[in-house]
Amino acid sequence: MKKALLYCVCIIFFAALIAGCSNNPDVVTQPGAKDQAHQLDTANYTTIKWIDSVKDFGNVIHGDTVKIVFNFLNTGSRPLYLAEVRPGCGCTLADYTKGAVLPGQQGQVIAQYDSNHGAPNQQVHKSVTVTCNAKNSSRTILIFNGFVKAKT
Repeated sequence: MKKALLYCVCIIFFAALIAGCSNNPDVVTQPGAKDQAHQLDTANYTTIKWIDSVKDFGNVIHGDTVKIVFNFLNTGSRPLYLAEVRPGCGCTLADYTKGAVLPGQQGQVIAQYDSNHGAPNQQVHKSVTVTCNAKNSSRTILIFNGFVKAKT
């Protein structure tokens, strides 16, 4: 009984120790963000300008995959990090510029929409949510739309 109690106390102690390791409560880390632990620290905020945040891909044949490229510019004085890029649904995959985007440099978010995930002859409206260390726009919703035509 004493061993079980001691075991529980040790687990609680180590869990509290690990949870309290951060010296800066403003830092938010994302799972898998290896070298970007400081990316959302308010002391490291910069600014971003989205060159394009809404795109119309036009018409696509049902079954085709569409690639949509969104461009941004780091307009601040510190490195810009994209902390999270999350598609709005399972029909869209997203890739993005990894690592630091230095001041004055450009980066991209690339969405790939699979038109198999829906009925033909319909207008589609999709989104990708981007979280980054920009004080003027820490969360941006990128939007793309178009029309999926039936195969002839």
